[in-house]
Amino acid sequence: MVRLATNPSEVEAAQRLRSTVFDTAERRTSAATDPIDRDMFDHYCDHLIVLDEAAGGSLMNQIVGTYRLLSPEAALKAGRFYSSAEFDLPALMARHPNRRFLELGRSCVLPAYRGKRIIDLLWQGIWTYCLTHRIDTMIGCASFAGTVPAAHAEALSFLAHHAPADRAFACPAVAGRGIPTDMMPAEALATKRALAAMPPLVKGYLRVGATFGHEAVIDEDFGTVDVLTILPVERIAGRYLNHFTPKAKPAAPALAA
Repeated sequence: MVRLATNPSEVEAAQRLRSTVFDTAERRTSAATDPIDRDMFDHYCDHLIVLDEAAGGSLMNQIVGTYRLLSPEAALKAGRFYSSAEFDLPALMARHPNRRFLELGRSCVLPAYRGKRIIDLLWQGIWTYCLTHRIDTMIGCASFAGTVPAAHAEALSFLAHHAPADRAFACPAVAGRGIPTDMMPAEALATKRALAAMPPLVKGYLRVGATFGHEAVIDEDFGTVDVLTILPVERIAGRYLNHFTPKAKPAAPALAA
């Protein structure tokens, strides 16, 4: 099942799952005094969790996936969106003053559960949240493992050539941090190989119609290469909205504004 965390213990369980999934040498060094993955934005965010109730045991044992959701009102209280540390979100939002942006972040799924079924459950929860909070545009960082963009040249180039953000939603990296993603010409790409090299969550974004910024940013703390994902709700294919809406059944109080 998918729903929002409803109390501090559930939020901490989600943070501990994130710590397990994001456990890299860089994170172990930077988080030596606090083994739980958390930051100031957690206080302002809603935390979506996927539970495998058949796993039994404690809640920590049942949580297999999580997403952090930062609404426009919560971002205002926090002072900014998390991704604005890497991408020029203020400029993007200034061009769309009437849009309500939702930031998706800290997405992770336990390795044994990484597949279409869990990704679909997460999207069911996200879509219900969007409906409840009148969201019309989703943004967030999509991450590739490691800090060498060239190691993901084919996958990043596929995004640049086949799913680029159009001019209306173009959003460069923060000055001095951007790395162009079009590292290979379109004619040199092998679609199957490029898709196989992408993390499941990135492929999930592609399936629902997301587009991506033209620059990547290296996140040394997390040991990742990040690209900005932009998904206006009106661009989600109708078949996916029909697929997500009937099955999205988080407890109503958990999704209330």
